[in-house]
Amino acid sequence: MPGVVLAGTASGVGKTVATLAVCRALERAGRTPVAAKAGPDFIDPSHHAAVLDRPSRTLDPWMAGESGIQRAYARGADEGDVCVVEGMMGLYDGDVSTAAVAEALDLPIVLVVDATAGMESVAATALGFQQYAERAGYDVDVVGLLAARAHGGRHEQGIRDAVEGLRYVGRTPPLDGLEIPDRHLGLHFGDESPVADDAIDGAARQIRTGTLLDLVRRPRLDTAPSLRAADETGIRIAVAADDAFRFVYPSTRDRFAARASTEPFSPVAGDPVPECDAVYLPGGYPERHAAALAESETLDELGSLAADGLPIFGECGGMMVLGESLQTDDGDDHEMAGVLPVETRMTDRPVALDHVGVRAREDCLVAPAGGTRRGHEFHYSSATAAPDARYAFEMVRGAGVDGANDGLCEYRTLGTYAHFHVGSGAFDYLLEAV
Repeated sequence: MPGVVLAGTASGVGKTVATLAVCRALERAGRTPVAAKAGPDFIDPSHHAAVLDRPSRTLDPWMAGESGIQRAYARGADEGDVCVVEGMMGLYDGDVSTAAVAEALDLPIVLVVDATAGMESVAATALGFQQYAERAGYDVDVVGLLAARAHGGRHEQGIRDAVEGLRYVGRTPPLDGLEIPDRHLGLHFGDESPVADDAIDGAARQIRTGTLLDLVRRPRLDTAPSLRAADETGIRIAVAADDAFRFVYPSTRDRFAARASTEPFSPVAGDPVPECDAVYLPGGYPERHAAALAESETLDELGSLAADGLPIFGECGGMMVLGESLQTDDGDDHEMAGVLPVETRMTDRPVALDHVGVRAREDCLVAPAGGTRRGHEFHYSSATAAPDARYAFEMVRGAGVDGANDGLCEYRTLGTYAHFHVGSGAFDYLLEAV
């Protein structure tokens, strides 16, 4: 499946809107596009999925390795015939960058530049990014320019006239309907604040689809593109699924679907926990629903099931809900499930934003003793664990709960600040452990 990477000069330049416009333009041209996201983001892919009605997969070399991102990319070929990869931050930012993803897949790069207050300088910026690749140590091809938030007429023409050595693939207009609201963990989800369909159509008409299709190329896939058929385990996993628990990678859903049966339930709504062999509480926004969760009978049931030895795994927001209490931005304390000896409180700044590496101190739900796992952490909360708290992991990279440790354990319950990726083996081990 041929593809292209849409990379930005920085965060906030309009990559997500550009990705949606390009995908819609490809649909209008009779193609079946799929989208993907470089880096560990949960939110941007939700906008891709809302517009395309197809999953958008995560391509992150740190969490999944080069072979893992190649397999994830290849998986998209089951659903479409051309892939648009949205980059993260600026093209060269971070030790695991958009440039690293493009290099691993040998995909061409179209640079998205915010043209709000520039014309010739937009082209100069793009050309500088093209020339910087070798100095940055990346073997990548910056082949095109997409002008974000650019007007037509003289504004667009000035940008086009200044570009030499790059193909101009179009623009996204500066329309209010194309802006996506944000909050402390990033943009709103695609089902919360979807981009207006007519606005996407208008932007898609400004994309030079023929030029774009001239630039796409097939990726380099050094590993077998198809996923090995997974053994059906007969295991039933209850997965919390509502606005408080929504950070789940498509690859995790794929693996659960291949090896187990999943039963969704809503702790916010007070749903009973489905009959199951294990419970998975992904991250999300528990702080937005703290009062409802504190009153939810589901949390009482989780406490009882944990004490009875049912395996329960909570990531970030899931860990917060499994703890003793959660203090929201307004300073109110809300009682949580009380399974793990930890109290969390929301902060006005990010406490951790990084890829994560952990090493297991002991056998636990997602790793054997001495085993390593990779993921990422991104949270606006701090955690205070009891002095005698038992930790499953020592930190290899990242902050964890206290800078040195993560993975609070009680009974057969595990709660972490890390969001693990299926490529690290965490969820396969979970299925084997139960």
